[in-house]
Amino acid sequence: MPPVNLLIKPASGMCNMRCDYCFYCDETQKRQQASYGRMTERTLKNVIRKTVLVASGSCTIAFQGGEPTLWGLDMFQKVVDYVNHYNRNHIPIEYAIQTNGYGITEDWCRFFVKNHFLIGISVDGLKSIHDAYRHSAGGGPTYDRIMETIDLFDRFGVEYNILTVVHREVAEHIKEIYKDYRRRGWNYMQFITCLDPLGDVRGQEEYSLLPKTYGRFLIDLFDLWFEDLKKGDQPYIRQFDNYVAMLLGYWPESCEQRGTCGIQNVVEADGSVYPCDFYVLDDYCLGNLNDTSLQAIYDRRDAMGFIKRSLNHPSECKQCPWFKLCRGGCYRSRVTEQGDEKCWNYFCEGYKMFFEACYPRLEEAAKIARRRIQNNI
Repeated sequence: MPPVNLLIKPASGMCNMRCDYCFYCDETQKRQQASYGRMTERTLKNVIRKTVLVASGSCTIAFQGGEPTLWGLDMFQKVVDYVNHYNRNHIPIEYAIQTNGYGITEDWCRFFVKNHFLIGISVDGLKSIHDAYRHSAGGGPTYDRIMETIDLFDRFGVEYNILTVVHREVAEHIKEIYKDYRRRGWNYMQFITCLDPLGDVRGQEEYSLLPKTYGRFLIDLFDLWFEDLKKGDQPYIRQFDNYVAMLLGYWPESCEQRGTCGIQNVVEADGSVYPCDFYVLDDYCLGNLNDTSLQAIYDRRDAMGFIKRSLNHPSECKQCPWFKLCRGGCYRSRVTEQGDEKCWNYFCEGYKMFFEACYPRLEEAAKIARRRIQNNI
């Protein structure tokens, strides 16, 4: 059994915020049962027991939603207790949680620090942009509350990174956003493309990210990042750091940049398991950890051909000079509204814009990284 990666949705799609573009809200409306409520302690025990006991090498346990903190702090403490009980092989366990930050208190911060949780907190750029798309359950603004949470993180020493959804407004204002993030001392950033509703014609929503807009976003962001890199003061930006690693001969940790789906175990609140966060849909259910072994779930994934299908790149794509870095991108972005699995990545034009403009400097960034690695040895 390889290292086990769990992405648990302990409060299903429940959330204390209402974001206009939420991909998981869209997914829940496309399955027979929209919400599975909160995970019970019995299910939690089975999830931990059936994964940690058989894992080898390491195990990552991440939490997402919806908003996972709605599960309650007491249940997260039970996670740690059950892991400590069942980790009889003493493998390294890494904890992470993706939160909107809206309900975080000092008690949460103490728990995160004590148990070495890495926190991803969602911020959509500047206050005006964030509040336009990320609303409270009552429709109000949320930016100021999230900034209070980040202040708590800083005060308590919580380890966190900033996750920003790249929709149209974020893409068009990335220069101001980057400068604001740097001013605040946010040195760990992840930018993920905004997804249109599953199955809908792309580009029709007010927030939709168009390919050319995405390409311009990547170029503008890279320009700023590269200038800081030359000064030795660049932030970690997952996508760029992965491209540099690939040029140095390393395997990217992001499945989007590998161009093939990875072995994920997305666990809904009822214990059911799915192969990817973008496909927590009835047709993709691999079993339930209340009554199914992890090996049986892995076997079901193989039988479904979930990972194999993501290798189905068009021959024209493989012949592209940028394929060695692009690799076709995320499978979700390669499927058309009609279900064609052999199409170009929706953002292909944007990727080409970026690589054509920035590839020489990516190579230079790799050389800089290599020198720094050698000097540190």
